[in-house]
Amino acid sequence: MMNAGSLSIDDPAVDCPVPPETVGRLIKADPEGAAYLLDGIPEATRARLAVWLYGRSHTHEIGVRVAATCDGTTLRRTAGIVGNVLYDLSRRPYAAPSHGTRAGANRISLGGSQRRA
Repeated sequence: MMNAGSLSIDDPAVDCPVPPETVGRLIKADPEGAAYLLDGIPEATRARLAVWLYGRSHTHEIGVRVAATCDGTTLRRTAGIVGNVLYDLSRRPYAAPSHGTRAGANRISLGGSQRRA
């Protein structure tokens, strides 16, 4: 059950729950540095941050990593179904997105056709 103050990735008016500088450092950090940054942030705030990051395509993966530092109850309380999905995603092994690549697909050259006589 979602309470009135819950976050949603569908609400573009929701502000980031941490200062922009923290987000910038988190984006640039290696896993050890990210863990150090997140260690000083309360779990409820980390859950809100995970939802905020997950809702943006360029920080989607980081949102899942932040969600991995939260327990399922906190994520569900913070974002309902989205929190539940984030919890599940954060407990799976990482798989790099394919972004439309297919194994064995024909390659397209941007250099034009190359006919041989």
